[in-house]
This record gives sequence, C-alpha cells and structure tokens, in this order.
Amino acid sequence: MPLIEDHHYLKICAQLASSLSISIAAARRKVEVAAAREGKKDLQSRKEIAQKILEQTLIEDKKQNVSASASFDQLLKALKEEENFMLED
Repeated sequence: MPLIEDHHYLKICAQLASSLSISIAAARRKVEVAAAREGKKDLQSRKEIAQKILEQTLIEDKKQNVSASASFDQLLKALKEEENFMLED
C-alpha cells in the first residue's frame, strides 16, 4: 500500500482511528479494503469512503450513548475476583 500524502485523507483516517480506538494504519487499511471491495482506486473515492465510515461510526456511538473507546475501556477493567490472577508465577 503506497503512502498517500493527502492531508485531508489522513485527517479523516485519524478521526476514524480515534473513534474506533485503533491505529491510523488500521483505519487506513479499513478504508483501503472498503475501497477495493467497491472497485474504486482514486483518492477522491477513498476520501468519500473514509468519510462515510466515519459518519457511520459516529452515528453508532450516538445511538449507544457510549463511544467505542469508552466501551473498550469498560471491557478492560478487571473484575474484583480476577484482580490478582497470575497466569504464571
């Protein structure tokens, strides 16, 4: 995947990465896969797809009243009985 230096595209991917709590590279990959699935290769199409995915993510966050990062943080909290669990000693 060649490096795309378009500032607007990278900004949308960064916002997508932030809303999904993933890396920017993973967000770009997600957009690239969606673009390949639709058979679009140009930069403008990728920007539109990235914007569409970002809008869908934000709508889902509003429906759930919890962002993806907040729900991920909640899942990472240890239960009281598992707080001191060690796999190896």
